[in-house]
Amino acid sequence: MVGATGIEPFPAGDGHGADDDCPILHIDMDAFFASVERLRCPRTRGQPVIVGGTGPRGVVYSADYIARTYGVHSAMPMSRALRLCPDAVVFPPDGAGYRRVSEAVMDILRAVTPDVEVLSLDEAFLDVSGARRRLGGPARIAGLIRARVREEQGLTCSVGVAPSKFVAKLASTRCKPDGVLLVPSARVTDFLHPLPVGALWGVGPKTEEALRRRGLRTVGDVAEVPVATLRHQLGDSLGTHLGALARGDDERGVDPVSVDRSIGAEETFDTDVADVEVIHRELLRLSERVARRLRDSGQLGRTIVVKLRRADFSTITRSCTLAEHTDVARDINSEARGLYDAAGMHHERLRLVGVRVEGLADSTEVHHQLALDEPEAGWREAERAIDRVARRFGDDVVRPATLAQREENDG
Repeated sequence: MVGATGIEPFPAGDGHGADDDCPILHIDMDAFFASVERLRCPRTRGQPVIVGGTGPRGVVYSADYIARTYGVHSAMPMSRALRLCPDAVVFPPDGAGYRRVSEAVMDILRAVTPDVEVLSLDEAFLDVSGARRRLGGPARIAGLIRARVREEQGLTCSVGVAPSKFVAKLASTRCKPDGVLLVPSARVTDFLHPLPVGALWGVGPKTEEALRRRGLRTVGDVAEVPVATLRHQLGDSLGTHLGALARGDDERGVDPVSVDRSIGAEETFDTDVADVEVIHRELLRLSERVARRLRDSGQLGRTIVVKLRRADFSTITRSCTLAEHTDVARDINSEARGLYDAAGMHHERLRLVGVRVEGLADSTEVHHQLALDEPEAGWREAERAIDRVARRFGDDVVRPATLAQREENDG
């Protein structure tokens, strides 16, 4: 296969030994959410598929490659997506279902090597250095992974194979969909230098514009600028970082034990909301969701953050740090509600609210000291019991009365 840059996965010849210095793989599932929905609904074969919210302010979470030919892309307002592609089949997002499929895919990757760094539900880095003797070279391992994912999950993925994480990720992007692209060390500069400066990690729209004003339009242009000049123009940290990437230097290794820095959830209302009771209920629902994700991940958090977005899109955040780590929805909601109340926004119309927990720690490493009058079993045990019921009978079987009342009122 030839990537978008015209670089072939192997140099001329049979490719034997070409991947000797390329232990890093980047696995990226193709249009993951949309592909899962198509797999579950075969009648959509040949039709454009979009996953996202269908309310007045719904946005596109994922679009399959047919929908993308119409100009549909993630984060686009659903109303615009349907104007561009009126025949699309739209599915509401199923987070739990996507997580189950993601876990199955990650199990395939961990059967290859324990050195797997999960980036999101649909992508991960692997360091296959230790798997070579058993499975062969990195390019062959990439092929084995793609075959297993297709055979066991019915899905496709694209794989970049390279000496570093930065180049591997770019390679997987440029061989989509359903491809594999090897970029050996000897070809890294040939691969990188024609790319636009926006391909460099850390280059957002503002930095890209700043670079373009200086006549730097490609990665190769940046590579030709002395690092001292980049540091002077962009600052020490960013200048050093971009100069190294432009030369293909990325010494970061695969981190298989990386954990989430935070766990959060947010909700965009169909219409702006100023009703304090409605916002309190939404904060409770989000707190319940975040607490369950914390418990599922075996983590506790200590800092509670509330995100409040006004109708004019201006956004504020408020946070507080607890005396102890927690994964209890009651604790999280109490603080989240207090942060909202203290923000002085009871009469302001809100477009979005969010709850996030930071300062995470492994639950096995955090000790909770009981107070003198505190029972040994409390809210944490109660919520864990609810988790067990939900796993067996569904998420909505047991829930706070306030949330049940909301549905009765809304029905």
